[in-house]
Amino acid sequence: MILRPSVRASGPARRRVATGAAAAFLGLAVAFGGGMTSPAGAAEPTALTGIILGVGANESQRTVTWYSSADTAQKLQVAPTAELVNGAFPAGAATFDAVGGANIATSGGFNRRATITGLKEHTQYSYRVGTEGNWSSAYSFKTQDFEGEYDFLFYGDPQIGSSGDLAKDQAGWQDTVDVSLAANPNAELLVSGGDQVESANNESQWNSFLAPEKLRQYPWAATIGNHDVGGKAYEQHFSTPNTDRSAPLYSNGNPASNTSGGDYWYIYKDVLFINLNSNSYSTAQGGGGDAAHLAYVTDVINKHGAEAKWKVLTYHHAIYSPADHAQDSDNKTRRVDFPTTFSKLGVDLVLQGHDHSYSRSYLIKNGEKANPAEQPGASDVYAGPGGVLYVTGNSASGSKYYDITKPDNSGTSGAGNGADPLNPDSYWYNSVQNQEHVRTYVKVQVRNDKLVVENVRSGTCAAPNAAVERGNWCNNTAEGQPVGSLVDKVTVHPYHGDGQDLQVNVPNAAPGEFGWTIDGYNGLVDLGTAEETNGTHFEANGKINPIVVSDSRRSLAPWSISANVSDFKDATKTFSGSYLGWTPRVLVNGAGSKAGTKVASGYDDQGKGLSVSRGLGSAEQGHARGTAKLGADLALKIPDSVEKGGYRATLTITALSS
Repeated sequence: MILRPSVRASGPARRRVATGAAAAFLGLAVAFGGGMTSPAGAAEPTALTGIILGVGANESQRTVTWYSSADTAQKLQVAPTAELVNGAFPAGAATFDAVGGANIATSGGFNRRATITGLKEHTQYSYRVGTEGNWSSAYSFKTQDFEGEYDFLFYGDPQIGSSGDLAKDQAGWQDTVDVSLAANPNAELLVSGGDQVESANNESQWNSFLAPEKLRQYPWAATIGNHDVGGKAYEQHFSTPNTDRSAPLYSNGNPASNTSGGDYWYIYKDVLFINLNSNSYSTAQGGGGDAAHLAYVTDVINKHGAEAKWKVLTYHHAIYSPADHAQDSDNKTRRVDFPTTFSKLGVDLVLQGHDHSYSRSYLIKNGEKANPAEQPGASDVYAGPGGVLYVTGNSASGSKYYDITKPDNSGTSGAGNGADPLNPDSYWYNSVQNQEHVRTYVKVQVRNDKLVVENVRSGTCAAPNAAVERGNWCNNTAEGQPVGSLVDKVTVHPYHGDGQDLQVNVPNAAPGEFGWTIDGYNGLVDLGTAEETNGTHFEANGKINPIVVSDSRRSLAPWSISANVSDFKDATKTFSGSYLGWTPRVLVNGAGSKAGTKVASGYDDQGKGLSVSRGLGSAEQGHARGTAKLGADLALKIPDSVEKGGYRATLTITALSS
């Protein structure tokens, strides 16, 4: 009579148990709200348009915003892409209820938004919006490591529609997005400089802005420009995290009016991002002006600055820029209001738009050049206490460029627009100024002890370049300054005070593994020839091949090894596996192992014996890591009515661990 051990899956004797894999979506929260109704019936399917992926409050979140043609209750559905089968979402896909309301009349329809939470690292996700029977197409995005270094991309004013040729503007914007992400496929954020469109509530322009498919794959961190603020379409199209929409942060002090506003912040890895509505800079119209923004920035940095290594501000109106807006009175106001507070709060980088030209400032401290000796175009700058770098992005679409203007005699600090003593053709505050009438974007590399800022050409004088195609000059040459070449590059080294900062990168500890293997050769367990006992039954005894259990996991999670036996068969003859019992033993202590309970043969107690799963050994939560060896004495008792034969059965061994 022989017994053959086996496992549930085919393959080598070594068996590893993955831990946590089934928990990929545990802990996902729901962003829920009310205010939507479901009509009794709809003649046509609800159209779902304008879908865009947005940045969340941290690495584990994303927002999704879209337009709906009907006022119906809708959801956002998300699942790891690997779990989709032939494009179908699994039954266990996470869903998040959407909130939203009616759009303004010029936009038509309704807006919806939902927040994805609980995302895991290094995972490709697919998502769709709508409801059962009326889902949008599926889109995907990928998360990366939630700690450490990364790159993000900053785009100056697309301002779709500005050239007067919507198709050309869209083509240039599409090309910049495609070129930048082809060169930087692992960029993790797309950061806006504002002015997504020319006319705040023109949905044709918004459709062109939203045309690139990459805007559904990479999170967009929106910024309000002066061309976006004059209506509600900006707020309808974008959902932003931690947003303060209180009255002082609107230019007219009225969030309910037909205008957009508010400030928001988020932390992505080691960077605290704060985004301001720079359209509200004066109290004359009823808003809180620059003072309200400074109070907001101060509060956010005081509460959250210690959670990040870097502080980056984004707003639309460039206070240090080289072109048409450099001498605007409103920018001079901000230039006086902002810099001292930014220096005192330890801001590292300020990203700006509005002036449709590129500039990189000197390090500015308290509204003055921090180091008078800093040279124009320096490739490395050292912040010192209070030094802040200001960058202005050129047009990302080519819809409009502004030409560089000349300095005046108004001074070389504060609100002044005087000449740089080291480079008289430039403003005193700018280390680099550039205008070639070509599309560009800014790449920021976030590293452990530096920020690397690059301005990169995404086009040449050739199409798509709407402003040039419609008659603007261009002095770029594809041979000399091709797509992907650098306009400027600077490395910002932070200030560490009078002491010496120490840093160590601690990776994720190896998770270890839990598994088992049959000790030595996996031979046949031969119970020999059963002996008749008391003239009533047969008995046979033996031992299983020992099983080695190893557990090196940091989680110290509980584990168990169990087994059950099939019926014994010899051709057409058979008897039940319930007649087999055992006495488990721990042969070598380790990994918190405890022997399972003795199981009697069903012949003795009319029970099920080992025909059902029984525990061989186990360990509790918190056990020590290590290795154990488990064994068991087998006891078979069968009625003497069983026919003569050589019977075999299979012992199936199962390992479980959380």
